[in-house]
Amino acid sequence: MTVISSASATLTPQGYKRTPTQDMGELRREAGGWRVGERVLADPLGPDDLAELRAWRGLRVRWPYSEGRQETIGLITALAAAGVPLTADAVPPWAERADPDLADLLRRWPERTPDGAEAPADDVGAERSVADLRREEHSVRLRRHAWRSHAADAPVTVVLASRRPHYVPGALAQIARQRHVDLQVVLALHGFTADRVRHAVQEFPHPITVLEADADTVFGDVLAQAAARADTNLIAKWDDDDWYGPEHLADLLMARMYSGADVVGTAAEFFYLAPLDVTVRRTDYTSEVWSDHVAGGTILIGRSTLAEAGGFQPLPKGVDSALLKAVHAGGGRIYRTHGLGYMLRRSEAAEHTWRLPLAHFLRVATNQWRGFRPSRIMEAE
Repeated sequence: MTVISSASATLTPQGYKRTPTQDMGELRREAGGWRVGERVLADPLGPDDLAELRAWRGLRVRWPYSEGRQETIGLITALAAAGVPLTADAVPPWAERADPDLADLLRRWPERTPDGAEAPADDVGAERSVADLRREEHSVRLRRHAWRSHAADAPVTVVLASRRPHYVPGALAQIARQRHVDLQVVLALHGFTADRVRHAVQEFPHPITVLEADADTVFGDVLAQAAARADTNLIAKWDDDDWYGPEHLADLLMARMYSGADVVGTAAEFFYLAPLDVTVRRTDYTSEVWSDHVAGGTILIGRSTLAEAGGFQPLPKGVDSALLKAVHAGGGRIYRTHGLGYMLRRSEAAEHTWRLPLAHFLRVATNQWRGFRPSRIMEAE
């Protein structure tokens, strides 16, 4: 795999534009330099170049015949690390040999508007939105590839607190399929005993610690007790009823690496409204930005940051919001990465600590589909 050059390592996905304003551009080499449209790119590529490239739907690579082969792979890898969507109609043998996985990604991006099964043919806005979604999925795959050589499988403790034993097996199964991360789990059972989830715990392939808390224990205290049992410097919060893609934790670690943030989480974009059997996507929360808010079920935080913020507060609800407010008030930096690998389940409002009616999610939705329709990044079965 080609690594990101030190000169371009500062180019990150921060500032990714979900909806471009220009169509496809061509990345071409002329007179010993690189151009996109009329712009001559700096060597090394700089933030000003990247800011202008953000406007393009994507860049189609025109490969040089002989000169600058190594520089070509380095530039493409740097652009991939920054989340710039890239494609190529064909890949020359020398580029295939240099980085076969990158070559495969360049050939895979679907540029055409998805068919009517995913966006009604008479809804131009929905078509464009889904096309932008496919573009962002491609961008995420490129980012992962470019940053993987920089990312170690960092140890993470996943804290999972649950009042509902019927959700625990599914939650543990999703944690078990996480890739590119060294993980352990602290499972806090809130109001029931370990006997009710014994088989799921025994089948779990990673280290797991099980706690039992009385039903009358405040939820925030349950989370605090679980976090106190973590053996790693990083703690990830996991909700029992939501869905997570297999690289959810790896994406958080990647975002933490390139942002340097104290807390990393995702945007809350995809929701499955169980009583209606409807999936909605909201895009009013931007991603790849500094923020004071991330989805509570996706918080990745260092032990020291958690301690400095006062830990999980003894609250019956609003525990995630209280933690984020404390981190922000204390000068901690919070980064929100993409939300394509996370989907929230919404049942009746009374079943959640975040109590909003289903109608709210329908009102704010950019897209709406029948059934369970996550992003392809979820790799849902």
